[in-house]
Formats: sequence, structure tokens, C-alpha cells
Amino acid sequence: MSSRRYDIAGDLRHRITTGRIEAGERLPSEADLARQYMVSTPTLRGALAVLEREGLVEKIHGKGNFVRRPLHKITYVGGRDTLGLPTAAGAALRVTVRRTTSRAHGHLTTLLGVPSGSPLTEYFCLSHEGESPHSLARIYVPGDLAPAAACGDRSSCERMVMGFAVLNPPPAEVRETVCARLPTPDEASTLRTSPAVAVLAITRVAADSAGRVIEAAHLVFPGDRVDAVFTTHHVINERRTQG
Repeated sequence: MSSRRYDIAGDLRHRITTGRIEAGERLPSEADLARQYMVSTPTLRGALAVLEREGLVEKIHGKGNFVRRPLHKITYVGGRDTLGLPTAAGAALRVTVRRTTSRAHGHLTTLLGVPSGSPLTEYFCLSHEGESPHSLARIYVPGDLAPAAACGDRSSCERMVMGFAVLNPPPAEVRETVCARLPTPDEASTLRTSPAVAVLAITRVAADSAGRVIEAAHLVFPGDRVDAVFTTHHVINERRTQG
């Protein structure tokens, strides 16, 4: 039956790429498609999973399967966050920010270099292109460094996320750890991406000139929606010789 799954995926792919099923259009229900192709529901779902991995179809919980609109890529520039910046193609991203307070525990105590139970301010940031989620971030700031202004004004929150949550003092050092991995179930659900499609995960830690961590962030981008650029500046020591 595995070959039948790929046959169905191929037929649906052809219908999508030739415009017979348009971007944003809802596919027939899984039961209707299974009857149409005369296969079991698990086989039909396997075919849809193939198209999900290819980025052609997205499954929206409670609504069904839709032909995914092509999403523009953004460029993540090492050393700063670009969640609120326009994409290279000019499509603006809309960023929503939720601010909460919590206490440091587990890996956050190590990441931020604070004792367990220390107060933290957390910003959960989710970017959208149109109605489609594009990327997410969790930003953690020690409680005594968090900006005093509340996040009730969306425009001010977007400006905050474009750079760092803590703007003064600016970070003197930014350390980023980058890896490609499969998304967690929560990440796949939030970003409406296939659990089988890799994400680019970046852990970013910013410190001040005294070495104190002023912000830590976990950034997650589906692999087909971002390019990452890191630039290294080498210092060249020039020796002058006197004749």
C-alpha cells in the first residue's frame, strides 16, 4: 500500500502545481478523499503527510487540510533578531507578543546564570505572514532588567522584538548556538508544520560588558522559511616597520 500512498500524493501534487487546486483552498475531507481514491483513511493520510513534508499542504487542527500559500523566507542575521523585520521579498511579518512573569528553574538557571527561583520576565513571540505562522521565540530576561513598560501597545512590542528585549545597556557579547532538529509537538502545532520537517533552532545568549547575562532566547524557524547569515570579522594586526 505504500506505493499507493505515493501515487495519490503524485496526483494531488499535479493538481496543486497546475492550479487545479489553488493556494489557500481547502482540500476535500480525508474521508471523501479516501473514498475518491478507494483507499483506507491511514493510506490517504500517508499521502497527505508526503505533501506536508514537501510544503504543499498544511493541516489546520479543527479545520482540515489546505493548499499552503508559498511563504517568503526571512533572513536571520547572526547577533540580532529579525522576527519583526520585512522579508527579503517585501512581505511584512506581523508579530504578536505575550509577556508573563515566572521563576528560573532547570536549564534557565544555567542559561541566565541566576539562582533557582529568581524572577524572570518571559516574552513569547509569534510572527505571521498573513494568517500563516512564520517563526516563534521565547525570550527570557532577569526580572530586574525587564523594561518597565507593559506590552499593551502592539507597535512598541514589535519594535522591542526586532532587536533585544533589553535595550539599555546594549549587549556587549552575543553567543548563538545553532542546530537543525525535528520540532517538538508544540512547535509543530504552533507553526503548523509537519513533525517530519526540520526546524532551525537558535539559542541566543546576550551579556553586558561585565559578563552578566541580560537576555536568553530560544528561536525556532521552520527550515523552509529562513536563511541564516553569520559574518565573522577578523582583526588584522598590522606591524609597521621603521626604516
